[in-house]
Amino acid sequence: MEAGMNVLHDAGIQATRWLQEHFQGSQDWFLFISFAADLRNTFFVLFPLWFHFCEPVGIRLIWVAVIGDWLNLVFKWILFGERPYWWVHETDYYSNASTPAIQQFPLTCETGPGSPSGHAMGAAGVYYVMVTALLSIVSGKRQSKTLKYWVLWTALWTGFWAVQVCVCLSRVFIAAHFPHQVIAGVFSGMVVAETFQHVRSIYHASLRRYLGVTTFLFSFALGFYLLLRALGVDLLWTLEKAQRWCAHPEWVHIDTTPFASLLRNLGILFGLGLALNSHMYLESCRGKQGRQLPFRLGCAAASLLVLHLFDAFRPPSHLQLLFYVLSFCKSAAVPLATVGLIPYCVSQLLATQDKKGV
Repeated sequence: MEAGMNVLHDAGIQATRWLQEHFQGSQDWFLFISFAADLRNTFFVLFPLWFHFCEPVGIRLIWVAVIGDWLNLVFKWILFGERPYWWVHETDYYSNASTPAIQQFPLTCETGPGSPSGHAMGAAGVYYVMVTALLSIVSGKRQSKTLKYWVLWTALWTGFWAVQVCVCLSRVFIAAHFPHQVIAGVFSGMVVAETFQHVRSIYHASLRRYLGVTTFLFSFALGFYLLLRALGVDLLWTLEKAQRWCAHPEWVHIDTTPFASLLRNLGILFGLGLALNSHMYLESCRGKQGRQLPFRLGCAAASLLVLHLFDAFRPPSHLQLLFYVLSFCKSAAVPLATVGLIPYCVSQLLATQDKKGV
């Protein structure tokens, strides 16, 4: 088994070397792709746009991203996947030959296990939701598919796979993942997204349901970690490897640790539950104004601006517990602002202008 994995990992190292040698000039492009595929952009950019123009899709985006990333964390803890940038230094596979030299980049040194790729899984799930939503909107309730529909179908799915290939190549290029890890991430992300196509209860979930799901996800992850810790298995075994083998210590960030991503995602889900069941949401988005285009445009633009400013806040990383608590609160504030506070303020502003016009 170990010999087989060594061969697979060596093939991945050779793929990374080949990409780095032949596409050195595309370094900035690959780094941008890795940055763009981060789930933070789903929460701060894609979610506000989709929510204000097609609310069910916005809600589904959050559920797919959060549950997908939680499953990704559990899979990583079970599979104990290596990452190229540390495996190449620790393996004895190259004992009789020189160790291959691979470059590292500012986004290389992630601290969690490597399999499956979270970036690939997240991008596949999120883009699968958007492509299927667009096709559903275009086809409507009609059973027959027109030529225009099939042209769009081809264009969207071609674009989907182009994005997935770029994300996979990016993660392999920067030595953050082996090829088999990004492939596993893509297909597992698609499975999560397809599953949520058939879960209708998320669109009308109560605050109690959101609180219950958030508590379950956190309790399961923490319980799983503590159970294996009691059995002598440290699920944070990768932190030492990242700190030891990263070329630049400042490239190792606390926000890439497993519990940081867990609390960030749970904050988003909990905040969405609070917002959707708030008085502000019911009075603005669910009111008469919620169906008007100027209102939706105003909410989308204001959300993007406010969240862009809000994203500049970085919780202090020198105190881990404080960092985790503030990360949860910051994430919860994202849907609270997008779904509750901003629409309420926009609706009040438009209502005041209407009264002045009268």
